[in-house]
Amino acid sequence: METLLRPVIVVGGSVFLTVLIGWATDLLLRKADDRHSETPLWGLLRRARVPYQMVLCAALLRGCYDQVGLLREHRVGIGRTLTLVLIGATAWLAIRIAAAAVETTYTGYARAHHDLARVRRVRTQLTLIMRVVSAAVGVVAVAAMLLTFPAMRTAGASLLASAGVVGIVAGVAAQSTLSNLFAGLQIAFGDMVRIGDTVVVDGEWGTVEEITLTFLTVRTWDERRFTMPVSYFTSKPFENWSRGTPQMTGTVFWHLDHSAPVETMREKLRDIVRRCPAWDGRACSLQVTDTTPNTIQVRALVTAKDANDIWTVRVTVREQMITWLSAEHPYALPRVNTADADPPPHRSPSPAGPSLRKAYGVPHPG
Repeated sequence: METLLRPVIVVGGSVFLTVLIGWATDLLLRKADDRHSETPLWGLLRRARVPYQMVLCAALLRGCYDQVGLLREHRVGIGRTLTLVLIGATAWLAIRIAAAAVETTYTGYARAHHDLARVRRVRTQLTLIMRVVSAAVGVVAVAAMLLTFPAMRTAGASLLASAGVVGIVAGVAAQSTLSNLFAGLQIAFGDMVRIGDTVVVDGEWGTVEEITLTFLTVRTWDERRFTMPVSYFTSKPFENWSRGTPQMTGTVFWHLDHSAPVETMREKLRDIVRRCPAWDGRACSLQVTDTTPNTIQVRALVTAKDANDIWTVRVTVREQMITWLSAEHPYALPRVNTADADPPPHRSPSPAGPSLRKAYGVPHPG
């Protein structure tokens, strides 16, 4: 009876203490979150309650298992399994705590600074730092799990002796991966491109949606995703419309007749941009930039706070100006002459002079 009662008490007590401590910790975090609503740290830490309870339960069971006396023939296997669960749950808990700290840091920085470029830069850096921390914790956890096996500990000396050769071989084999890894760190801390930046890559305009240590995702205006290695952005030129300040200047061109009312068009342009919410009010102008035998080229310059708004302003100005010209000044639109040209009138040749007739031996008429 005692051999059956002791395991039940130990296992049941461990589970009960795990649930009790987890509930008490969650209650304290909830109260701290309600009291300090200005920081999301306590609410984010509550997301770690599952790995936290797994760590508690695995630690209690691992510490008490030797006293149970149940399944002694499988004592080594069960003990090692509990150790592996404890290591994995600890790594999971560490990643959740690090993620909560990183997210809290980003939220506090975003509230304190209104410069969107700086906020996006910090967000990119913290995201990559979090990925590095997760990868490092994962590697350490896997190494710790492997070292729980005696065979791996015995082979440690030989592995250490051959570490130089293995490192060289691995470096050559993973040259592309390592280049992308270092390129990701260079992008993060070199402030070359950030999450949320508007970029033009290979003629495609889009927004940087995700940056990892190895690849970068660009979301285009038509909801397509381009995934490319981060080494691309360190080895090839690309346009970053959001670097520095996101403010942009856009152009609109028209090909019109020479009789187009340019000064009236300037007044109409001001009226159009004043009614356009996307215009930021910095500048607008209209000038004749080129001329051909048939048309003139008119260019309008408009400004907006970012790439999305400049696109809205440009299409609005182009559409409304053409509509206004068609209704009020149709003569200003380019015209193509398709009528047949009249032939020149026939003219009889003038009689040749005496000297010319004599030179060519032409007899005098009559």
